[in-house]
Amino acid sequence: MKNTDDRSSTSSYEQASDHAPVALITGASSQLGAAFARHLAAQGYRLVLTSRHLDGLAAVAEDVESRYRVVTETLVADLAEFAGRQRVIDRLVNPRYPVQMLVNNAGVGLAEDFADSDWETEARMIEVNFTAPMHLIHGALPAFLRRGGRIVNVCSIAGLFPDGSYGATKAGLVAFSRWAHARYHADGVNVTALCPGLLDTDFHVNSGVDVSHRPKWSFTEVDQVALEGLAAVHKGEPLCIPGRAAKLLARSAKVLPNRLVASIARKRPLTGSSEQD
Repeated sequence: MKNTDDRSSTSSYEQASDHAPVALITGASSQLGAAFARHLAAQGYRLVLTSRHLDGLAAVAEDVESRYRVVTETLVADLAEFAGRQRVIDRLVNPRYPVQMLVNNAGVGLAEDFADSDWETEARMIEVNFTAPMHLIHGALPAFLRRGGRIVNVCSIAGLFPDGSYGATKAGLVAFSRWAHARYHADGVNVTALCPGLLDTDFHVNSGVDVSHRPKWSFTEVDQVALEGLAAVHKGEPLCIPGRAAKLLARSAKVLPNRLVASIARKRPLTGSSEQD
């Protein structure tokens, strides 16, 4: 493991991985981000792991390095801030080890109703959930169009329902992802909107949302979500809804009357499935 800003000499197995594909994962310090790291490492990717949390990044990096003997870089960045996003973009476009895959996984959720929350909290969520992935894609796209690339945007089944401001950020990212795939797929850039439902993580606890009443079958394991998302982007699928419960919800959104869909959405949370930032 090395910090992206470290200019020290490389290890022998780092030198051996000079031709390995590179994947950059945001929100990589735990849970779904760590699952993406494990599975991409198993597929032979060199990893760039980003998050606000240095300790978590170090733990994930050490884990995948010891298991898979891949090179990892860590980059601490706050994606709610322009400067933090620019640091990540600078790494995305670094020609020495060019990135072939971008996993926009970082995200935050809110427990409060829109009328009760403070605007600073709402604005931070919008920056992390929507502005950050758009900004990183905008920065990476010229290079991806030259050499090809894959982008996984971790959205949410909440983006397919009316589900408050959190759902609105995810709906915007779903819509953009589907457009971007249609626009750039022929040019060698696959973009997949990954829309899981409830994840078996502590995301909801950290966001202050009570999901204790939800049945066990309604949760999906992070490894399944990561594997299905990676398979989808490699196949060139613009939308991926992993897990039985999420697929059922997505189908219901298409066939149920609007009044009933709205009543379901009032029983928050539908999901809240992104990783912490």
